[in-house]
Amino acid sequence: MRRLYLAAIAYATLGLAGGLFYREITHARDFTGNTQLAVVHTHFLALGLLVMLIVLALDATIGLSGSRWFSWFFTTYNVGLLITAAAMTWHGLLQVFGQDAGPAIAGIAGLGHILLTIGIGCLLACLDKPLRTRLTATKEN
Repeated sequence: MRRLYLAAIAYATLGLAGGLFYREITHARDFTGNTQLAVVHTHFLALGLLVMLIVLALDATIGLSGSRWFSWFFTTYNVGLLITAAAMTWHGLLQVFGQDAGPAIAGIAGLGHILLTIGIGCLLACLDKPLRTRLTATKEN
């Protein structure tokens, strides 16, 4: 549970820093167009902070971290989110500086999304046994 709590704190920090960075870099460059930087902070706050807090609550109630899939979820999901956000930041900076983003950025972002998807699948696998145990216990009572 401590890892989930620390991850939530890290994502809250990254989310707030991402929002501040977006505001300051676009202001410093007098940039008024659309940029990927605008959504980096929401990705960190929603996909990072909120997901970690939800998983923390699930762990506290049904012992999610006891599953053999939990480490797979935690690792792949977090690596995927960090890769995705890094690609978004890179793409956004190129937009702010008026440069074209090549296909490599899209490929890296795609890899991040694939890892996020695998992480979500592992999370769903983590839920299977505790939920079956609860359902069986409920039926017996």
